[in-house]
Formats: sequence, structure tokens, C-alpha cells
Amino acid sequence: MTRDAFVRGALIAVAAGLLVARRLRSRAARRRAAALIAAGAAVVDVRSPSEFAAGSRPGSLNLPLDRLAAECGRLDREKPVVVCCASGARSAAAAGILKAKGFKTVVNAGPWTNTLD
Repeated sequence: MTRDAFVRGALIAVAAGLLVARRLRSRAARRRAAALIAAGAAVVDVRSPSEFAAGSRPGSLNLPLDRLAAECGRLDREKPVVVCCASGARSAAAAGILKAKGFKTVVNAGPWTNTLD
């Protein structure tokens, strides 16, 4: 086996491992989010108003990411919060913002469709 073939194989193995790990984390977050929602957690969708209007979880609150820090006072810091967006990137940022603002339990559900029953 040549060095290039070995490196290529190693990179493929690492990439596959990262994808599997991401998938497992996503499943765990989905299960935790579902349990929190069933127990009454607030669901906060941080997409834009137009994205939210195109489809969202019933009963969720739309607080776009760019306004979240200023408007998070609308939420109870003691109550669990599940954040979602289109892919999970903005909701990851939102989770960080809410934790920095003193929210005790914040879960990033990733895509808003992960919050559906």
C-alpha cells in the first residue's frame, strides 16, 4: 500500500467516524428535546420570520437569532428551552446565548422538524 493510499483511507475512516458521531449526537438531542417538550419546555425557533411562517412547530415561539439576546427576557430562565432552526447551526449559537444569559436547561434540537412528534 502506498503512503497516499494509506492517507486517503485514513481520511475516509476519520470522516466516516465523524459522520457517525454526529448522527448519534443528533439522535440523542432529538430524544432529549422530545422528553423536555412533553414535559412543557418552551420551543424557540430562531429562524427568520419568513422561514418560520413557511413551516414551524405548533406552539413554538419565533425569536430570530439576531434578536434573541435582546428578547430572551420573554422566556422563563428556570423553564427548559428547546431551540431549533433550519439545520442546527443557528440553534447551536442560540443555545450558547441562552446559557450565557443564565438559562438553566437549553437543548439544541437542530432542525425544527426534529421538534415534531
